[in-house]
Amino acid sequence: MGAPHNIKRYGEVWPDYRIRCGLEILEKLKRKVILSGGWAWHFMSEKGHTEYKHAHDHKDIDVFVKKENIAEVVIILQQEGFQKVWTRYDHLPSEENFRRYEKTVELESEKFHRITIDFFERDDLETIEANGFAVVKPDILLSFYRNIHSSDKCWAVMAAKDLLQKGIDPVGHPLLSKMPT
Repeated sequence: MGAPHNIKRYGEVWPDYRIRCGLEILEKLKRKVILSGGWAWHFMSEKGHTEYKHAHDHKDIDVFVKKENIAEVVIILQQEGFQKVWTRYDHLPSEENFRRYEKTVELESEKFHRITIDFFERDDLETIEANGFAVVKPDILLSFYRNIHSSDKCWAVMAAKDLLQKGIDPVGHPLLSKMPT
């Protein structure tokens, strides 16, 4: 589980380049992946929301890929300059067959930015469509914060839990990207 947030840092936003770079590769993978984690919450949120760091985790991009799409996704990633990166999780037994791909891009400011995609294989996920992307169904996504995702203190996760407990569909709800009061 994620560490408690430092509320003094509430209001910080993700840099534009991080969102732009994520969206560029996701647009190319759009029809072949299912989004999970922070990017799933991003697309379930209202369009045009402020990219608060504590609302959605954009440190990496978590995707699920059906077995039938794996080869095509790997080819797209390689064509876009992503490379397989070995992690301590690669040799652990898991149903999801985890792998990580990364790419480093040079920004206009002559700084470098690493894009990380955590890639899980899975054929049995219930999904919904959110802003043109397939995302893990919210109640199922919340269950992943026990083993796959760690940022369970993000505003979207907390809001979605509360909304679902009240019988309210969180998709498109303003609380998914709103700073708590």
